[in-house]
Amino acid sequence: MSQLPQTMPAVAHFKNLPVENPESLVDTTLPVPQPKARDLLVQVEAVAVNPVDYKIRQSSDPGGEPKVLGWDAAGTVVAVGEGVESFQVGDEVFYAGAIDRPGANSLFHVVDERIVGHKPTSLSFAEAAALPLTSLTAWEGLFEHLGLHNDALKQTGTLLVTAAAGGVGAMVSQLARALTSLTVIGTASRPETAEFARRFGAAHTVDHREPLVPQVREIAPDGVDFVFSTAATQRNLAAYADFVKPFGHIVAIDDFDQLEIGLLKSKSIAFHWELMFTRSLHQTADLAEQGRILDQVARLVDAGILNTTATTDLGKINAANLREAHRILESGKAIGKVTMAGF
Repeated sequence: MSQLPQTMPAVAHFKNLPVENPESLVDTTLPVPQPKARDLLVQVEAVAVNPVDYKIRQSSDPGGEPKVLGWDAAGTVVAVGEGVESFQVGDEVFYAGAIDRPGANSLFHVVDERIVGHKPTSLSFAEAAALPLTSLTAWEGLFEHLGLHNDALKQTGTLLVTAAAGGVGAMVSQLARALTSLTVIGTASRPETAEFARRFGAAHTVDHREPLVPQVREIAPDGVDFVFSTAATQRNLAAYADFVKPFGHIVAIDDFDQLEIGLLKSKSIAFHWELMFTRSLHQTADLAEQGRILDQVARLVDAGILNTTATTDLGKINAANLREAHRILESGKAIGKVTMAGF
């Protein structure tokens, strides 16, 4: 640690402001953090932006103190804390981090080794940074909540994925195509998003601006077995109740005020939440499962089975580019993932 600088560049927000305000995200200088037990100190090479970033920027009030966002990163380990077992200085890593700790929009970042994966060797840092949060969300949703098996290529059925051109939707479709024999129906509303969804694993696409029931029933007259709802769950629940088969499963990741869950009772449809940060927030006994998932994702990427979903490279990691990334995501028209690399 003695050879590292004492301070570092970072991007933070000090109060919740609209993204158009240049003070909503600010370039600043902060002390280099110190790794605690089981922590890695990572020199951040690239980051990606997710909806969680702008949601926290909009809703939290740091009270004038710098709050660093950013929960997708790739970089190089430069120091390790006591008890670290799986990494050493010089290792290239990728991870999403923990929402109750500072984010990764800084030159150096500390993260628990148990939620870190070895970076895919075939990808650049920016391409790798696009993957952790969405791949963990997709993997946990598919193989832990929906009860699918990640080596069951004989497992058949139909899976509906909403917003299939988004970061999570594209990873869900890729994993389902690669590791199961499910037929994937993706929702998309524009020709370019429909094409992206098909490229990343959707066998069919439907327009989520139009009523879903007749479109889905035309493709799957008997209904679908599973729904991975990344957006508009509250609005679409009645449609799900219509076309999900008896004893089917829905997993949701979005936010809403209330849900008429009783609509699912007559078919005994199971409803699941997926929050990628649950393991780190609650320090669950299986916390290290996230590191294992990321290592498996890296192996699948290096084998050419999965692809990065990085689509928009905004250049250096700075406040102006991060504000632009937030603006893109807030527009609801993002395709794939927005990344930045270097300070």
